[in-house]
Amino acid sequence: MATDTRTQPGVSTENTEWRGGVVAGLAGGAAMGVLLSMMMTPVIEVAIPSMYGLTGGLAGWVIHMAHAAVLGVGFAALAQATDIRSTAKSIGVGVAYGVVIWVALAVLLMPLWLSAVGSPANPPFPNLNPMSLVGHVVYGAVVGATFPAVRNL
Repeated sequence: MATDTRTQPGVSTENTEWRGGVVAGLAGGAAMGVLLSMMMTPVIEVAIPSMYGLTGGLAGWVIHMAHAAVLGVGFAALAQATDIRSTAKSIGVGVAYGVVIWVALAVLLMPLWLSAVGSPANPPFPNLNPMSLVGHVVYGAVVGATFPAVRNL
């Protein structure tokens, strides 16, 4: 027995919001990366690339932007699950998302990871760096501000 599924012409059933999440994540990553490069240079040049056994600012930027894109997809999933539609609400949720990823990734995971791989970067555990918090809040705010405009790419 065959089943026939029909959709309206021109209406896609494919979920493509993840693409908008990548774009918004890259926008947030670029804003945060500029802050890291200007105010926390060792993070982008040493700590981030050291997590993968690499060195240098170019490697740090590439890895940082890859992380930003993946986390942008996470924001897209959150926005879809909670039906965030307004830009103001998206920015607010983005700021909260930035704080959550700061705690989970920068405060807790990154210092453990760097210690495990024997990195020359040696942040304390937990790594409660207020400038890092500012960078993650900026990331989240830019992701939240960008996502409503690009969510349907």
